[in-house]
Amino acid sequence: MKKRNLILVRHGQSEWNEKNLFTGWENPGLTEKGSNEAKNAGFLINQLDIKFDYLFTSALIRAQLTGSIILENLYQNNLTLIKNKALNERFYGDLQGLNKDECRKKWGEEKVQMWRRSYDKGPPGGETLKETGERVMPYYLDEIFPLILDGMNIIISAHGNSLRSLIKYLDNISDEDIVKLEIPTGAPIHYQFDESGKIISKKNLIE
Repeated sequence: MKKRNLILVRHGQSEWNEKNLFTGWENPGLTEKGSNEAKNAGFLINQLDIKFDYLFTSALIRAQLTGSIILENLYQNNLTLIKNKALNERFYGDLQGLNKDECRKKWGEEKVQMWRRSYDKGPPGGETLKETGERVMPYYLDEIFPLILDGMNIIISAHGNSLRSLIKYLDNISDEDIVKLEIPTGAPIHYQFDESGKIISKKNLIE
């Protein structure tokens, strides 16, 4: 049985992660730490000794840079690279560019936490996690999953909330429990599928 492999990686630390700002669809680059996280992710993925066929990433530079650094450390140059905004981070609306601590002072800890972590309540002018999933999942099911069924090995370099939406589906996590899931920057998650597309294993490459 030929196993199909899917690697999910949240981008390395961005310049706005470091400044504790809501980022959303804004487009900061990576910090030095973020670049190193991406290099380490590439090293860990390389240890799996898998030949990959596709790298999917979002329309945002921090995910694209992470993907390119991973590929440099995989020494695999013949992958097909596909960028699509369906994999973008959750759109944070009026909060984008604002400091998270200052938002808590302005609106209160409870309300900001609800905006950040609730499944179906979003920030002013922004997306809910549910709405993020409503663009991520059709793209995954229409464009990525058929490739897995065809025996392809795939890396997705994306964002905390777009990956949270995907993991919710892959791991069958409830609406209530998905809000508790934290995805570290630069920490690859390895799924293996059988020929029918059923998940047969999952492993975090950084414990």
